[in-house]
Amino acid sequence: MLKKKKLENGLRIILAPQKGSLTATALVLVEAGSEYETKEINGLSHFLEHMCFKGTSKRPKAGMISEELDALGAEYNAFTDQQYTGYWAKVEKNKLPQALELISDLYINPIFNQEEINKERGVVIEELNMYEDTPMRRVGDYFNHVVFGEQPAGWDVGGTKEVIAKLNREHFIEYRLKHYVPGKTIVVISGNFSEAKVLKEIKKHFGSLEKRPIVKKQPTKVNQSEPKIFSKHKESEQDHFIIGFPGINVFDKRRYALSVLSNVLGGGMSSRLFKKVRDEMGAAYYVRSGADFAVDHGIFAVSAGTAHTKTKAVIEAILAELVRLKTEPVPKDELKRAKDSMVSSLVLGLETSDQLANFYGGQEVLAGKTASPAEIMKKIRAVTARDIQRVASDLFKTKYLNLASIGRFKEGDLKPLLALD
Repeated sequence: MLKKKKLENGLRIILAPQKGSLTATALVLVEAGSEYETKEINGLSHFLEHMCFKGTSKRPKAGMISEELDALGAEYNAFTDQQYTGYWAKVEKNKLPQALELISDLYINPIFNQEEINKERGVVIEELNMYEDTPMRRVGDYFNHVVFGEQPAGWDVGGTKEVIAKLNREHFIEYRLKHYVPGKTIVVISGNFSEAKVLKEIKKHFGSLEKRPIVKKQPTKVNQSEPKIFSKHKESEQDHFIIGFPGINVFDKRRYALSVLSNVLGGGMSSRLFKKVRDEMGAAYYVRSGADFAVDHGIFAVSAGTAHTKTKAVIEAILAELVRLKTEPVPKDELKRAKDSMVSSLVLGLETSDQLANFYGGQEVLAGKTASPAEIMKKIRAVTARDIQRVASDLFKTKYLNLASIGRFKEGDLKPLLALD
C-alpha cells in the first residue's frame, strides 16, 4: 500500500512497495528545471544534473559515484525536464541502502569543482550538437518556442552553447542553494524493501537538511490569437514537423478526455493517423500524437517525418482528422479499443520498481498529489465520445494552431495550410 510522509524540514517521502519484486529503486526528484531559470543561465539545471556525478565532499573525484553504482550492478541515471530534475538508481532489493546513500550523496554534497565544470562543459555542448543533428528530436524544441515564445517554457531545456560556455562555479552554487531545498524535494522508494529500515535511512541522509524558503517558477502565459509557424531550412531527405496547440494543465479535468483523444488519433498502429498517413498514403515512417500536462500549461501535438513531396498532403490529412474529432463522435468500438489500449499500457508500464517510482514521483512533483493506477483507469474508462468532442472543440481552433518544421520548406510555403475552418 502506498504511503506518503513528510519530514520536519518539508521533504516529502513516497513509499511504493511491490511485493515479490527482486529490485528496489531510489528516486530523488526536485522542483528545479529549465522553467526556473533566467535567460542568462538557461541550461544550468541540466548542466548541474551532470555535475552532481562529478564529485562530492565524500567522494571528491569524478567517477567515484559511478564506479560504486556500477559495482552494485545498478541501473542508474539522471534527467532534467522543464519543471523538475531527477536522480535514480535501481538495484537488487538487498542493496537499496547503498544505492540510497549514493543517490543522496550526489544530491546533497556536490562540490562543483571548476576544473570538472570546464571538462563537462564540452560534454554538454556535444549533447546539444547531437540534438541539433537529430531533427526528429530538435523540432520539439522549436515547437515549444513557437507556442510559448520568449519565456522559460519556450526555451530549450539544454540551453544554448553561448550560455553554457559562460557558466561557472558560482552560478551552480547560487542556483542549487536557491532551488535544491527540502520543501521542493521528493524521495521515492519503490520495489521490495523494509519500510522501517528505509525510513530510518532517509531520515539519516536527508533529515538534517536545513529548511529553506520555496521559490516558485515564473508563471507561463499563453495568449494566442492567430496561427504561428517556424521553419528551419535543411536540405534533408525528410521533412520533420510538429503541428499542434496550447493544451491544458495537469489539474484540468479534461486531461483524461484529451489523452483518450490522443490515443484515438495517433496512439499506435491502429490509430487514425497511422492508418491514414502510413498505411494509406505511404508518406511517413512515424506519425504520432501526444498530450503533455504541466503545472500551469500544456501542449497537444502531432509529429511526423515525411517525404518532402508529401509533406503538404500529410499536414492537410492531419488537420482533416482534427476537424473530424470535433464534428463526429468517436464510434463505440473505436473508443473502447483506445481505452483498453491505454489501460493495458498503464498496467504494463508499472511492472518494474523504477517505472513505479516514476509513476508516483512524476505525479507528486507536478500536482502535489498522487492517484492510484485503479483511480486513473476508472477516469480513462469514464471518458465518453461527447467528452472527446468537447475538448477537441475547445482546443482545436485555427487561431491556436502552431507548426514547427525542419526540412526543405520555408515558412511562407506552409503557412497557408494552417486552417481548421
